[in-house]
Amino acid sequence: MTLESANAAILKQQEAPGQLLYQSRHTLRDETGRAWQVVLFKRVQNDQINTINLRLVGFPNQAVFLHPKGLEIITRQGRLFQAIDQFAEKAPAPNVGEYNLQEILPKLSSTEQVQLNLPLVDETRILTLPPPIILEWKELI
Repeated sequence: MTLESANAAILKQQEAPGQLLYQSRHTLRDETGRAWQVVLFKRVQNDQINTINLRLVGFPNQAVFLHPKGLEIITRQGRLFQAIDQFAEKAPAPNVGEYNLQEILPKLSSTEQVQLNLPLVDETRILTLPPPIILEWKELI
């Protein structure tokens, strides 16, 4: 399997006075070759971290997330984490999922590959994150 990622940098923008948004954006392909937008973001307000969430976006009409099911994160060492669905009540669109990584991300190693099992209505899709993406995410937090 080939792992593809667009070169990304950590983006920073001011959303409001005292509130900053940091983002890491990548486009990755699942095991079937479908592209996904993978965005990790951190929102900081008055020097306090409010959120560290992972947003996953598939093409419309090709992916429908199963809410309120969590996102499974599996490390190469076999550790399993369950990220909480942030859109359990209402998603902005059926092809968008968002999950809380605030407690999980510090526990991931930046030297090992991570697998995301995307909870979709019809099936589970797998996204594989190479170590450089995890390293970038750790820099973001």
